[in-house]
Amino acid sequence: HDHGKALCKDLGYTPVYLRYNTGRHISDNGRELAALLDPLLAHWPMPVRDLSVVAHSMGGLVTRSALHVAQETCRLWPGRLQSVFMLGAPHHGAPLERAGNWIDLLIGSTPFSAPFAKLTQLRSAGITDLRYGCTVDADWQGRDRFRHLPDQRQPLPLPSGPAWHVIAATTASKRGLLTDRLLGDGLVPLRSALGQHDDPRHCLEIAAQNQHIAYRMNHLALLHNPLVTDLVRHWMVVARNPPSA
Repeated sequence: HDHGKALCKDLGYTPVYLRYNTGRHISDNGRELAALLDPLLAHWPMPVRDLSVVAHSMGGLVTRSALHVAQETCRLWPGRLQSVFMLGAPHHGAPLERAGNWIDLLIGSTPFSAPFAKLTQLRSAGITDLRYGCTVDADWQGRDRFRHLPDQRQPLPLPSGPAWHVIAATTASKRGLLTDRLLGDGLVPLRSALGQHDDPRHCLEIAAQNQHIAYRMNHLALLHNPLVTDLVRHWMVVARNPPSA
């Protein structure tokens, strides 16, 4: 099941798929995406009525990074952006990368095991960005990405303009303290996917009606589950025909 093809069939959207190198820093991919969209819209064979983004996992962070760069460089496409749908995006990181960082620290703590630390440091820049959810250059430039450090990201609130939506998944059948923080969809905890954070500066202010939790669903299933398509379709229809006051 393909979300893009289904939305094309049901609502007339033309899907355009973005391929990017997940090994690069998220901010590098975001910068390239920010530069691609103005030419794409300018050379489209007919006037573009609106632009919406459906982003899965790291793609949600790349989208946020691209929008940040586009606004700083006065790109035109943010003015066309109607909605953003983020599926299982690790806005505040993923535990597996943080676990890898602890392994770096433990293995490197003795002269006997230190040579093996190089094996754990084969993780790419894009993966180490997922430790806390780094989206801009300042989050990683001038820092050893394998050094164990606290979260030093600069806050990056969601800009006004487009309607922001998040879908978080959990393999559990109901919410709970441990399942929210430790289980999630198998890769991303619920609070990270929902943009919630203990530090108010990092909380993403997303309207309650634009949040959804999918139960008994894993991270990859968000990409092809028809129930996710149904929800995105509903939100798109609402965005096209907002309720009158």
